Amino acid sequence: MLDINIIRKEPRKLFEKLSTRGYDLDISYFEELEFSRKKLQKQTEDMQAKRNSLAKKIGFLKSQGLDANDLILESQSIPEDLKNLEQKLSYYQEEINKILFSIPNVPHASVPIGSNEQDNIEVRRWTPDQRVVDESFDYKDHVTVGEPLGLDFSTAAKMSGSRFLFMTGGLARLHRALSQFMLDLHINHGYVECYTPYIVNASALLGTGQLPKFKEEMFAIKKGSLNYGNNSIDEQYLISTSEITLVGRVSNSILNMNELPIKLTAHTPCFRSEAGSGGRDIKGMIRQHQFDKVELVQIVHPSTSYNALDDVLSDAERVLQLLELPYRVVLLCSGDMGFCSAKTYDLEVWLPSQKNWREISSVSNCEDFQARRMKARFRNDQGVLEYVHTINGSALAIGRTLVAILENYQQKDGSLIIPEVLRGYMNGDSILRP
Repeated sequence: MLDINIIRKEPRKLFEKLSTRGYDLDISYFEELEFSRKKLQKQTEDMQAKRNSLAKKIGFLKSQGLDANDLILESQSIPEDLKNLEQKLSYYQEEINKILFSIPNVPHASVPIGSNEQDNIEVRRWTPDQRVVDESFDYKDHVTVGEPLGLDFSTAAKMSGSRFLFMTGGLARLHRALSQFMLDLHINHGYVECYTPYIVNASALLGTGQLPKFKEEMFAIKKGSLNYGNNSIDEQYLISTSEITLVGRVSNSILNMNELPIKLTAHTPCFRSEAGSGGRDIKGMIRQHQFDKVELVQIVHPSTSYNALDDVLSDAERVLQLLELPYRVVLLCSGDMGFCSAKTYDLEVWLPSQKNWREISSVSNCEDFQARRMKARFRNDQGVLEYVHTINGSALAIGRTLVAILENYQQKDGSLIIPEVLRGYMNGDSILRP
């Protein structure tokens, strides 16, 4: 959530920045709401002051044994009048909050201006020296390679429908090995491993930015009411990423500055309805309703957040380097970033069957956007409260990493070479065979 004072003081400047994200801030409507809110706020405060003044006068007259009936009569209408004013004030504040919670983050000055992925900028590529792509090899897609190795979509479909998967044998072990390898690597990078809930209240999603904008993407498991004013929300959802629970750990907190940075990692299943993605990646593991992911989160001092963004990006890249998978780093343009992000890098891995790069991770600096929504603060050296900055990144999406391994490590006889760094998690096995 943005600082409301920015909207109040520099609405036109903010409008220009948000327009680069394709967001049209209705400044006139906001100003109308603000005018009415201020007017009602003043009337409410005046009414409260009058109530308090009359109460003092009545008390004084009674203490002197004097007649206070006229003042008592005057004061009798105040509670009802005050209640009506407070109800109207609450309505306008609720409408303002709806606007605030719907506004995306402002792009950082270093973010390129653009409308879609065509305007993203490639930063660098990395290719393992010892692995050469055989241009004459007929690379199969990951489904064709994976099904003889234990990738079973039909069994999953019988139980759950499309966009779920069932894995058996060595392939299931390889999937598990990936999560263990990633967690061990990130622990060595100074992250604290966490086990988090897979079900959260809607207030947690409001705090980290999934609600209200992405409600259709979430799997709701309990219905309730959504109230922007006091966060009295009782809906519950399956998590779409452990960013929600890791960042949410510091919600409604006041941290000491010496606690920063906080570096957290977790492996969780993630659940997404993929609303609006019909026709895209229906076949295979690229776009699933349920998938696993290892997430990295850093909660940091504002002055270090862009260094932390580089660190998280480097930590995610290291996974791909150790797995010896070709990838590239892409800086997203303003129109292609996520709702909460001020700056995002995507990691895209090479899929030879598609002859294309596919996203495998997003690493984002949300600055204080999430912290404002969830009231996560720290005391600086002067004892003044400031909002923390939050950085998150996938390191990595395990299903898509498995896709990349199936495509890049496939052999002509249908077998699969196990990346060397994973063999210790696979009882020393170096190859999977149909």
